[in-house]
Amino acid sequence: MALLTDLINLDLSDCTEKIIAEYIWVGGSGMDVRSKARTLSGPVDDPRKLPKWNFDGSSTGQATGDDSEVILCPQAIFRDPFRKGKNILVMCDCYAPNGEPIPTNKRHGAAKIFSHPDVKAEEPWFGIEQEYTLLQKDTNWPLGWPLGGYPGPQGPYYCAAGADKSYGRDIVDAHYKACLYAGIDISGINGEVMPGQWEFQVGPAVGISAGDQIWVARYILERITEIAGVVVTFDPKPIPGDWNGAGAHTNYSTKSMRSEGGYEVIKKAIDKLGLRHREHIAAYGDGNERRLTGRHETADINTFVWGVANRGASVRVGRDTEKEGKGYFEDRRPASNMDPYVVTSLIAETTLLWNPNHSNGNGVAAP
Repeated sequence: MALLTDLINLDLSDCTEKIIAEYIWVGGSGMDVRSKARTLSGPVDDPRKLPKWNFDGSSTGQATGDDSEVILCPQAIFRDPFRKGKNILVMCDCYAPNGEPIPTNKRHGAAKIFSHPDVKAEEPWFGIEQEYTLLQKDTNWPLGWPLGGYPGPQGPYYCAAGADKSYGRDIVDAHYKACLYAGIDISGINGEVMPGQWEFQVGPAVGISAGDQIWVARYILERITEIAGVVVTFDPKPIPGDWNGAGAHTNYSTKSMRSEGGYEVIKKAIDKLGLRHREHIAAYGDGNERRLTGRHETADINTFVWGVANRGASVRVGRDTEKEGKGYFEDRRPASNMDPYVVTSLIAETTLLWNPNHSNGNGVAAP
């Protein structure tokens, strides 16, 4: 008698050319990821060759019951680390039947910005540091923490090893390898300052690809924690008090910033970000005010400040960038639950397309 694991691991290539495509999209909360699978007649490596599909938007908070059909448009393909073989994961965005993007489709607007000739010419690179917290399923209390109690103060846990300091490494390593298998540009992982909190980094990725990769990496993490019986949260401040929050620091550079004289370009870009601080904060994730307090390696949410090697700044420039006179900078303001399509495209728009002389400083055109 076959075991369940035997059936899950069946190699379909022995008996059929057909493959399974898992269509993934962002749900109605703007933070949940949904998916469903379909059979295709053979391997596909170009999202333009994939059929559009649909789902019941009334069940995801994305449509009303009397007009519930939402169209899935395939945008990016990744290898499926769960089914393996030639099976694929497909990142999609969502449209109404008339072809208009629905309100939760943030990819559509981002793609417009990244396809602008002035943006494309600058080849914007993004490196996103995605922090998250692992929770015990039945208690929603961080993994490794005593039930109803607290571990020792922060200090021993960051990048630590040991059963009394590091919780959930098997999940984290499984996610790391699964992302590499999928074709995601995951560049590293580390344990974070708060016990039970971890980080993975994606990038450098160019333009809209950064958003696609973060969303699929989040989906893979949700699937792995599902298997492990653990809950993952992207809440920016999962535990109140003297504990670090969770962010999604976004590293950014353009061709001009990476070239000789790039440091001057970087400083001008940061000045623009400062002028549009309130607009960026409004788009950088829900509950971020609980995290950006001026403590725990953050700048106060109402203050914009940048500095070299300053982890308490809104925007940090690395020592190497200052020394070499070119490179990248890090926007430390985005929360862990930010939408990467929104954050990356807004940074590109502000630094490459927005003219402060033609607006009132809040990103609104002056009369």
